[in-house]
Amino acid sequence: MLEAIILGAVSYGACLIFAAEGELIAERSGIVNLGTEGSILCGALLSFMVTVWTGSPYIGAIFGLVGGALPALLHAFMVVGRKADQLASGLAITFLGLGVTAALGKSFVDDKINGMDAIGIPLLKDIPLIGSAFFDQDILTYLALLVGPALWWFFKRTRAGLILRATGESGDVVYAYGHSPRKVRYLAVTAGGALAGLGGAQLVLATTLNWTENITQGRGFVAVALVIFASWLPLRAAGGALLFGAAFALNLVLQTEGVGIPSFYLLMLPYVLTLIVLAVTSKGQKQMMPAGLKAVFAPGGT
Repeated sequence: MLEAIILGAVSYGACLIFAAEGELIAERSGIVNLGTEGSILCGALLSFMVTVWTGSPYIGAIFGLVGGALPALLHAFMVVGRKADQLASGLAITFLGLGVTAALGKSFVDDKINGMDAIGIPLLKDIPLIGSAFFDQDILTYLALLVGPALWWFFKRTRAGLILRATGESGDVVYAYGHSPRKVRYLAVTAGGALAGLGGAQLVLATTLNWTENITQGRGFVAVALVIFASWLPLRAAGGALLFGAAFALNLVLQTEGVGIPSFYLLMLPYVLTLIVLAVTSKGQKQMMPAGLKAVFAPGGT
């Protein structure tokens, strides 16, 4: 049972790692993207469609990046280019993604695909409990496990990461040093959406191997919550995503074991457990909200 939960934590959490880290990039630049859910959906559907047409999940994954980036680019245009309300624009993008993927995905509901092959690492994959979870996965899941550390390094050790973080604190300061905060935010939001789209690709190409309407089940909103509760720290956000995956796996294990708990309570379990644990662990932590987000989250902010 424990091994199944650990395996599920990685398999089901990988999609959310991509989405949460993508949202973290956007928010570090000072932009909230509630349209992350729409980006995951669009990335999932486009990657699935391309895989059906070409027979290659790897080509499909590339198009998953594109599918996630396009809704995010539209959001960036609305909030950076046209100064629209960030929360309203993000919700509109999510509803647009829900509608478009529901309409275009109808003809793909019955299609089946051959997903990405697992790439086992000799010796390591045989480690008890954690071997199959961390060392016998597909390429997208491996990438998901590397995103958090890579993003931590990017923020802490690179000039581009410093500029991105500075943009989230004060666009005027970044502009004074010769950089365009507008360009940085466009790139950050679009890149964040692309990562979310890659998460959608991982979901359908490596986990479910099929397409159904609203296949993400609110993962985009969970990703936004994870970023906030993780205090905008990449490694904590990745840990929260794995926690969600573990809770989701626990839900499936309990259903399989026939535990006498109503099914709708079990469906709530991953979301409730993740938020409770993150809320408790974040208590007393120094909050690191970028200054550019305070106007968005403050009462009456825009």
